Amino acid sequence: MSKTIQSARPVKKPAPLRVGFVPLNDCAPLVMAQELGLFAKYGVAVELKRELGWATIRDKIIFGELDAAHAVAGMPFATSLGLGSTQCDCVVGIVLSLHGNAITLSRDLWDAGVRDAQTLRAHIGKLRGKNALTLGVVFPSSSHNFLLRQWLTGAGIDPNRDVRIVVVPPPQMFANLKAGNLDGYCVGEPWNSIAIQSRAGWSVAASAQLAPGHPEKVLLVRRKFAEERSREHLALMAALLEACAFCDQWENSEYVASVLSRPEYLNLPATALGRSLCGLFDFGCGRVEAVPDFHVFNRQDANEPSREKAGWITRSMLQEGLIPNRAVLESDAVKRVFRPDLFRQARALVGGGKPAEKSSEAKLINA
Repeated sequence: MSKTIQSARPVKKPAPLRVGFVPLNDCAPLVMAQELGLFAKYGVAVELKRELGWATIRDKIIFGELDAAHAVAGMPFATSLGLGSTQCDCVVGIVLSLHGNAITLSRDLWDAGVRDAQTLRAHIGKLRGKNALTLGVVFPSSSHNFLLRQWLTGAGIDPNRDVRIVVVPPPQMFANLKAGNLDGYCVGEPWNSIAIQSRAGWSVAASAQLAPGHPEKVLLVRRKFAEERSREHLALMAALLEACAFCDQWENSEYVASVLSRPEYLNLPATALGRSLCGLFDFGCGRVEAVPDFHVFNRQDANEPSREKAGWITRSMLQEGLIPNRAVLESDAVKRVFRPDLFRQARALVGGGKPAEKSSEAKLINA
């Protein structure tokens, strides 16, 4: 009697993780992890998805359209508390970068004699009874909002009365400045350098100078994802830890800028992207200074989601009225957002697995 041989069913490969990013220089760890084969090294497939701004990132995380995302550091706290959106428990196992922003003002303000916060205050005084200056930030619970308001307050400018602060997606900042809809903004690179290069604006201060060590971008995931897909989450973080180390090496900055410049990422000239990555920053109007910590991707214990980093964010949210009262800071909803335990698990994986094949362009990975 003959036996019918049944063919084995093909093994269905899991769908790639959908990981969102906003086109900024500090999305570099995600981009380089993909380009250097680091995600593949840790056995995880990733599809990077470019998004317009932070509200889109937040909403797609909440509703499961993204599995993980590059996000401003205040977003997971705001989302976990349901501030400005549907409540969704989120966690952070890795900080992707420190710093990376600057405050940029219009060329018209320079021509009017503004040189710093004090002269801006004097200029605002001359505008009493006229239209208030309009300044842009990228998200209510972002460091950009905190830093801009603190800079204004330090000079005696009331950010709630003396100016108008509006939320604008990062890629739209420069166009609105050039069109005259904004008089200035606080944004991540390269949108300061783009304004400076076009002579539409000039930068008054970098965030590394305003708040040294402040956390900037994190890897945002839903708590449910972190718990149900723990292996993939840890693999994702391990790959990003290697990519962060790569991005922090000065000798790699030119290559990182060239990769970020590609159409699928930032689609901008590498010369503009490299201004903040090389450590020598052009503030415009003849001012060029060394700012070696403009971006910090790995050094200075940047990647651990520590209690100190969480404290800077939540205190800033409280100070600016985003968190209703101090008691909220002690709630589980706040305390369980930053997860150093997950970070330690991911760090233990780093260096394991079979190294991915590298292109000739990526030879600096072991430099």
